[in-house]
Amino acid sequence: MEEDTKPLLVPVGGDESSYGIMNIQFHPEDFKCKRPFHVEPTNIVSVNDDVHRVTDEASAMNKRIHYYSRLTSPTDRALIAPDHVLPDPDEIYVYSPLGTAFKVDSCTDGYGKNSSIVTIFMIWNTMMGTSILSIPWGIKQAGFTSGIILIILMGILTLYCCYRVVKSRKMIPVIDTSNWEFPDVCKYYFGSFGQWSSLLFSMVSLVGAMVVYWVLMSNFLFNTGKFIYNFVHDINVTDIVPGTNGSNKVICPSAASGHPPQNRSVMFSSDNNTSFELFEKWWDKSQTVPFYLIAVLLPLLNLKSPSFFAKFNVLGTISVVYLVLLVTVKAAHLGIHLEYNWFTENDFFVPEFRILFPQLTGILTLAFFIHNCVITLLQNNRNQENNVRDLSIAYFLVGLTYLYVGVIIFASFPSPPLSKECIEENFLDNFPSDDIMSFVARIFLLFQMMTVYPLLGYLARVQLLRQFFENPYPSIFHVLALNIAIVGAGVAMARFYPNIGGIIRYSGATCGLAFVFVYPSLIYVISLHRAGQLTWPALITHIFIILLGLANLIAQFLL
Repeated sequence: MEEDTKPLLVPVGGDESSYGIMNIQFHPEDFKCKRPFHVEPTNIVSVNDDVHRVTDEASAMNKRIHYYSRLTSPTDRALIAPDHVLPDPDEIYVYSPLGTAFKVDSCTDGYGKNSSIVTIFMIWNTMMGTSILSIPWGIKQAGFTSGIILIILMGILTLYCCYRVVKSRKMIPVIDTSNWEFPDVCKYYFGSFGQWSSLLFSMVSLVGAMVVYWVLMSNFLFNTGKFIYNFVHDINVTDIVPGTNGSNKVICPSAASGHPPQNRSVMFSSDNNTSFELFEKWWDKSQTVPFYLIAVLLPLLNLKSPSFFAKFNVLGTISVVYLVLLVTVKAAHLGIHLEYNWFTENDFFVPEFRILFPQLTGILTLAFFIHNCVITLLQNNRNQENNVRDLSIAYFLVGLTYLYVGVIIFASFPSPPLSKECIEENFLDNFPSDDIMSFVARIFLLFQMMTVYPLLGYLARVQLLRQFFENPYPSIFHVLALNIAIVGAGVAMARFYPNIGGIIRYSGATCGLAFVFVYPSLIYVISLHRAGQLTWPALITHIFIILLGLANLIAQFLL
């Protein structure tokens, strides 16, 4: 026994329990900070073997490390397997549900090497995403004035809760929490309930994001295919929907029925009317296109490693910058169309304050959501004393971007002749499929989402399957079953409920209840109570924050 333990068990930092359910490890004091603190059940002897075989040495090593990790409490760092006996590093990603998922780079001795500017940009880039497409619709639902106020207030509130997440580890006495993530903190305070509830709400955010992605990819693929077909066959088509005239046309797809637009159109000139009708039959936004995506994305979800797709995370930045450019150009051509009606509604304008405002707060909960990976991002900051400042600046820039896009789209929407009620849950739907700038935006977003989608699927697989099987890839059948369920949810939503605003607000209010409102506030109150520093103002303030999160969730189902 002495021969077994002596070379294996040295205090080099980390422990198996520190492997968070978010699959994020980032210990800046360890040169090999990305290494997992466990051994995978399989070790491939030869890459040319058709069947993965486990060597006796790897099997014994795996059993030893798992055995020794359970000899002491999870916080004891004495019985730790050294780096040289561990396998190659796992691939570690950070993500925001509707933003960007990207691979964490290697770190060096000491804290991370990123400057404050790089850290701010990484947080902005991670948080920004497809939720920006629904911000104008959210402002319309809340009212112009109340929408602006809510974006500012929700940004401040989520920033404070994110600050509480960052500080949560440092409020744990005695224990070294340098390599902990927020789910580890939840487990420390709430035990197995904290661990499993963190997993549940994390899966809600991931699967909700993947469903939104599927709906949007179906939308973008449909409009892109329609544009290409009409262009190649020299077909002039107009949608059967109200719209403005001129070169900068804006349409109101849901004006007639109040439902998301279908691909109804009238062909003005074509040599082959039959082929056009056949194309429309087999290229339908909800009936066929969502199923076509399965052939491309389901095989990609089953790959063991999605690292190739992480190389394209820069597309997220390009897409957001291009959307800002598109909004600016469209507003310059359309002009400003505003009329202030504080509580009354007319044919073209909505009131400044509306009872539907919780629909915007649900969207904003997910739009400002970065609480699951903020610790990792800030740990890579070279100047740790600037973490709070950099986080605040990043939130300010994200809020400014949301405000700019939302306000400009709402204000420039041509009312009259169209009503502000025509603003769609995806504002790109207000531009016809033959609009060149919108076509380019859809191409960018489609390709970006097709590269991020496998990363989100990988994260969902790691979190769920590792909890149940201690292996993120127990077999192709397990992985395939999980991926079919996730893809099936996306196809079903794209087929029967293609409303991204609704999906975003429901999933945002659900996962935000735990990660944004409840856990950060409860952990802070408990830590103050244990330290004997809890005051009535602090208790009342954080109970109020929890109640706000609960009210935000309940309101989504009432409005």
